[in-house]
Amino acid sequence: MLALNIAEVARRGFWAAPLVVLGHGLAEAALVAALALGLSPFLKQELPIAIVGVLGGLFLGWMGLGLLRQKTERPVLSAKPSRKAFPVLGGVMVSVANPTWLLWWAAVGSTFVVWALRLGLPGLATFYAGHILSDLSWYSLVGVLVSRGLAPKLYRGLMIASGAFLLALAGYFIYSGGAFFLA
Repeated sequence: MLALNIAEVARRGFWAAPLVVLGHGLAEAALVAALALGLSPFLKQELPIAIVGVLGGLFLGWMGLGLLRQKTERPVLSAKPSRKAFPVLGGVMVSVANPTWLLWWAAVGSTFVVWALRLGLPGLATFYAGHILSDLSWYSLVGVLVSRGLAPKLYRGLMIASGAFLLALAGYFIYSGGAFFLA
């Protein structure tokens, strides 16, 4: 999500950061609701994790290649920012396609959901709001820093490092998920 945030803010301006978090928050709201309704045992099974691992790895690989193929210079912000919904959709997709996101929610997040539900719906809403506000705070800070200007070499270095990291992560997820199907 950090790589997507940096790339979208550099391309579209500061407001892309909250839009990426909005997409991420929509995906998390759906998952928190599903966990509250009892999805947690399903997410702990090997087959769904393997499927998300392979598909998520392919998606992360596609994103990593996209970051590595970007122009050498930081994109110039246009006077008319794009109205495309990609930052929101990107936030959803990068969340859902990331196997560690699913594993974290199955292992750790589900426990927080159970604890929050001890206080009823207000407890669950408070947990969710606090969680999303922390994401919004962090990615907005990154958005401010990127939108204020990164030196072209620093921007390119961040994109290369992010792309390489996503490719390595993609390889790991595809290998791990694929091992389930080959066993």
